Amino acid sequence: MSEPSFAPRPTLEAVAARAGVSRATASRVVNGGEGVRAPLVERVRRAVDELGYVPNQAARTLVTRRNDAIAVVVAEPETRFFSDPFFAQQVRGISRELTAHDNQLVLLLTEGAADYARVGRYLAGGHVDGALIFSLHADDSLPVLARRAGVPTVIGGRPGWSDGETLYVDCDNRGGAREAVHHLLGLGRRRVAHIAGPLDQTASVDRLDGFRDVLPETDPQLIAEGDFTPEGGARAMAELLERCPDLDAVFAASDVMASGALRVLRQRGRRVPEDVAVVGFDDIVSVADWTDPPLTTIRQDIEEMGRLMAHLLLRALEPPAQGAPGVPALSSIVTPTRLVVRGSA
Repeated sequence: MSEPSFAPRPTLEAVAARAGVSRATASRVVNGGEGVRAPLVERVRRAVDELGYVPNQAARTLVTRRNDAIAVVVAEPETRFFSDPFFAQQVRGISRELTAHDNQLVLLLTEGAADYARVGRYLAGGHVDGALIFSLHADDSLPVLARRAGVPTVIGGRPGWSDGETLYVDCDNRGGAREAVHHLLGLGRRRVAHIAGPLDQTASVDRLDGFRDVLPETDPQLIAEGDFTPEGGARAMAELLERCPDLDAVFAASDVMASGALRVLRQRGRRVPEDVAVVGFDDIVSVADWTDPPLTTIRQDIEEMGRLMAHLLLRALEPPAQGAPGVPALSSIVTPTRLVVRGSA
């Protein structure tokens, strides 16, 4: 049986010959350079399409000083990343923006601190142009590793420090939490409990602060810490019912935890919303629409936040505009939230 044969890969020289231009001109067009007249640009692009030419990335990097690749670094283990729909939505938004600008997404997960050295080496190795880092915990060293590697970075979520330079994209966690509690109080509920997320993450702290803004005198027994998983929400709900069996409302800091809380309430014979009203946070449709009853929640546009992270980083990677004074400096973004009323409250 004869060995399969493969057609030779089209070269830049072949593109230049087909377009009737010099190799240097073809290279400038392929690599996005300036100074080439529009008719020649059109001829080169047509030749690229006709020949099916794909630029050699290593050679292109030498010319453009860009890899056209962005690292997405998630400070969570694989089991959490692949089971939580929040991450799927955020990465989908990131991927959509990177794809629109012909950039590759490189996913880096961390099982624990032991993986940080590996991630740091990769970022310092010149493989990517920048990094998007999210799901940070307190004292997380990932942003420091990225800074040492000289890699421009955008953080998903407000970081736990303020240096005036770190760019981030977040939602109005505190304002959204206030709206959730006001909604429960407006329903006539008077014993409102809170299932907080892990308090080593700023989103959890901000949502707890929003809860306390509205109910500053809340009994500490009405607050339990979860871990942004259904199991964590279930454990926190069981703990709250043991401490405060007369509670009549719960604000959970995520839809996923709210789903676990609903399961426990149903097991304990508590009707929702008649006996206990429940509000979540996120508006992850695959969770909120399929709970029983459908979940009232605070919506944050997770996919759009991912897209904005990528957009902000790509803008930061752009070379300074020549002769364009007054270009505003990049700044962090905080997106709005809104209440979505369904059957649980």
